[in-house]
Order: sequence, then C-alpha cells, then structure tokens
Amino acid sequence: MVDLNPRRSLRTVGSEVLVLLFSSCIYSIAFPGLISTNGVGLVAFIALIPVFAVIRNTSWKLVPVYGFFYGFMFYLFFNYWLKTFHPLAILIVPIIKGGEMVLLFPALKAAQRLFKKYGYLVEAVIWVAYSYLSQDWFAGYPYGTLGSAVYRFLPFIQIAEYTGIWGVTLLMVLPQTFLGSYLADWYRRKKVPFGAFLASHRPFLISYAVAIVATLVFGFVSMAHWKGVEPDIHWRVATIQHSADTWEGGYTTYKRNFNNLRKMSLEALIEAPEAIIWSETAFVPSVAWHESYPSDPDTRALVDEFVAFGKSLPVPLVTGNPEGVIDDPSLPPLGDDGSWNRKDYNTVIFFEGGKIKNTYRKQHLVPFTEHFPYEKQMPWLYNLLLANDYNWWETGVDPVVFETDTGVRFSTPICFEDVFGYLNAGFVQHGADVIVNMTNDGWSKAVSAEMQHLGLAVFRSIENRRTTIRGTNSGMTCLISVTGKIIDPMEPFKVGWKIYEVPVYRGESVGMTFYTTHVDWFAFASIYLSLALLVIGAVVNLVQLVRKRRP
Repeated sequence: MVDLNPRRSLRTVGSEVLVLLFSSCIYSIAFPGLISTNGVGLVAFIALIPVFAVIRNTSWKLVPVYGFFYGFMFYLFFNYWLKTFHPLAILIVPIIKGGEMVLLFPALKAAQRLFKKYGYLVEAVIWVAYSYLSQDWFAGYPYGTLGSAVYRFLPFIQIAEYTGIWGVTLLMVLPQTFLGSYLADWYRRKKVPFGAFLASHRPFLISYAVAIVATLVFGFVSMAHWKGVEPDIHWRVATIQHSADTWEGGYTTYKRNFNNLRKMSLEALIEAPEAIIWSETAFVPSVAWHESYPSDPDTRALVDEFVAFGKSLPVPLVTGNPEGVIDDPSLPPLGDDGSWNRKDYNTVIFFEGGKIKNTYRKQHLVPFTEHFPYEKQMPWLYNLLLANDYNWWETGVDPVVFETDTGVRFSTPICFEDVFGYLNAGFVQHGADVIVNMTNDGWSKAVSAEMQHLGLAVFRSIENRRTTIRGTNSGMTCLISVTGKIIDPMEPFKVGWKIYEVPVYRGESVGMTFYTTHVDWFAFASIYLSLALLVIGAVVNLVQLVRKRRP
C-alpha cells in the first residue's frame, strides 16, 4: 500500500489536472449537449480511460481532490443548462457530484493498490456500485450514468431486461479500467509493450469478448422476438404540446395556456383518440384547493371552467395539476398573518366518464428544488434555498395505476421520475401495462437537456418491456417501444398535437421481466461485491505485510 509516487512536482500535478479536465469535457460530449443534441455515444467507451490512469499514478493525498475536481467539472460541462433553472442549481449539482467522487476516487485507488494486476476488475465493479449509490440518496441524480450515453445502441442495451442499466454500465467501464491500468504502467515503467500487456491478460480479454458477443446476440434476438409479438391492443392517444412557460404565473397566463390546451384537444378529437394527455402542471391553479377554499373569484371561475371541460370530454383526459390541501386541519385556510395553511403535491388528474376518476401524487421529488428534508439539521441551507424562491412539494406514497373504462392500465411517472428504474418497475408490479410520462423540461430552454432525460427514459421501456408514451410541455414528446426505440418525436419547443398508436402489452400475456421482479439486483450485487473485495484485499495485504516484517 506504499504510494509509488509520494512526491508530486507542480508540473506533474498540472499535467494530471489538465488530463482530468480534458477527460471531463470529452465525457460530456458522449451525452446530448452543446456539441450534439443526440450525444456521441461511442466516446463513452473511451472517455474515462485517462481518469483511471491518473488515479493509479497519482498520490493518495491528491486522489480525493482530483475526485472533487473531476466530478465538478464534468457536471459543469454536462449540465450547463441548469443555469437556466436557477443560478444556484449550476453550482449545487456539480458540488454534490464532486463530493460523491471525493469518496469514489480513493475507493478506485484502493482497488488498484490492493489487487495489483487485476485491480481494474474491482474498479469496474466499484464504478457500477457508485453509479447506483449516487442516485439512491436524498440528492440522488441519475443524469450522467455511463450506460445512458448509449441509449441509441439498441442491440447493446437489451440486456437491461435482466440487469437494468447497470449491466450496460459494467460492460462499458471494464475496457476503460483495463486500458487505464496499461496507460499508468506505460508511464511508470517507460513503454511496456502493448502486445505483452494483452498477452498477460488473455483470460480477461477472452471473457470480455465472449460477454460482448453474447450481449449483442441476445440484443438482436430479443429485438427480433419483440418485433414478432403482437400487442394485445393499440391505444390511440393524443398528446398536446403547448410549449408554454408554466413558471410565468398569474390569471392571464393560466387562462391563455388553458385556452391553447383546450383548443388543441378539441382539434385532436377529430382524429378520434381514445385518450388525451397534457403535460406536468399543464393547468396550474389547484383544482383541489380552489374548489374547497376559493379566494380569487377569477381563478375559481377558471378552475370550474377547466373541470367542466375535463368532465365534458368523450375520452379520458390525463393532465398535471398541483394538488393543494390543508396543512394543519385545526387551523383555518388563511392565517391572521395572511399566510396560507396549505401544502401541495405535484399531481396528475385523471378525468373519465364525467368525473375526476383518480389522482397520482409524485413520489420521487427533485432534491433541493422540490424537496429538502433537512430544515433542522441545515437551517442555513434551508433558508438560503427559500430566499432564492425555492418552494417545496409534499411526497406522494402510492404507486397509482389508472385504468380506463376500455381496460387500459397505465401509470404516470411525473417529470424525472422516469429516470429511476425502481419506481417504474413498481408501477408495473402493481399492474401498469403502459408508462405515461408527463414532463415539463421547457424551463431548460435546451433540447440537449430534454434528450438527456429521454436517454434515461429509454431504459425503463426495456427493463420492464412496457411501452412508454411521453406527454411533455415542449419535448421530448414521443413513443418509446419495448425495445427502446424512440418513435416519431414531436419537434421540441413547438406548439402542436400528435396522435400515437400505443402498443399495449398486458401483463397477463407477456408477464414481467427479470428486472421488474428483481429490481436493481445487479447494482446491489455490485455494492456488496465491492465492499467484500475491498475488505478481503485489505486483510490479505495486511497479513502479507505482517509476514514480511517478521524476523
């Protein structure tokens, strides 16, 4: 465990920093961004190689510093559009991700030191474990997960039906930890012959080649299989994309948006849809609140008009609408100080048969912007967020499955809820045959932000073998097939509507996938295996060190 490079010259440190900066920039190009709105997925197979080489070659003292630097810079490049959301967001996210890598980089270096020749195998497992853990906490944020960069490489990602996105991530990171170890050795030992290096790792190379071939064979066979499977029914759905700034408040804005949504919905009815989908928070004034505690007459009249429209439609209407409810039942709605005794949920309303048939409350809220549970532990940050116009939603708890009178069962993950595998698998476990994502990414003002979101959503259809229909404010409105194919997307940031024939595969006929019934098992296995290997490696190295010191 002795560092081979205990002292680092300023020139060496500068070179390592530049390499990490270059790698973070190149890695961001793999995803939809400034260079390409679709991303350059092939780059994701090589972008991390310099990172693993630097970690192997640098000192222990610098490793956590480099981790923070790399995480911060990558997310600064990758999530550049967060500046549109809020000036704090473009700082908070990179700081959090950099903080996560303060722990990741030492773990990767420990794997290299403890396992010497085959440390790259342990590194790859640790990377997968980190990819899951970085999204499985309060500030969890799956954007930037390695596997999502290849959302268009359909034959390669079909294994997500079994492993989720985590198996794809492992196959992508393995050759990079391997080549990273070679680059480090080449630098340290002065040009180790590449042929000799490959020959000394022949078992790994053969195993990896077999895994890649098996993955691709499975991918092509799986896609051919699903191409031949007839859906139980086709559900004819009209999506309404009104491309409006829902953050612009006030009665005039709400009225204008509603009129546009209503107009396009009535136009779509000519094409005889079986359902109409609006986006997240398409209608902003809370129906639940204004029907129970009317305050402004104009807004109450607008709410009544909206509800009457939803009930009058001959087909179901699915729309986002915040749900306001009394916070403290023992107090009146309006306090003596002029504050409202109210709490809000980010909610979907389902109209059918002349009534509001059911609602769904968002379960996985966006950290910091929709949810911050540490008011008592970090009051300074809580007050800072409030001072910067952040408002909190309450957390829903039920994985609601809606069912139309014609028998279509669907669930509605709201906004970035469709980037979490566990949540969508839960909907399917409870009986959803279609995933209806309702999103508003319009605030980003960037197609790349919408495409980053879509790239993650692709995996939900493959993992569960359920069709996804996305109804968005301004993109990406589209259909995602059970093989992850993106079908007929609407032009982003453009007003319009579209009819989609949604293939419905009922659970009774196609069953549930291995992933659906064993959610994120591959990620959990990676976590436990990482911990076990690091402990075993430390114990073995300690025993060897003790033996060497014996007289």
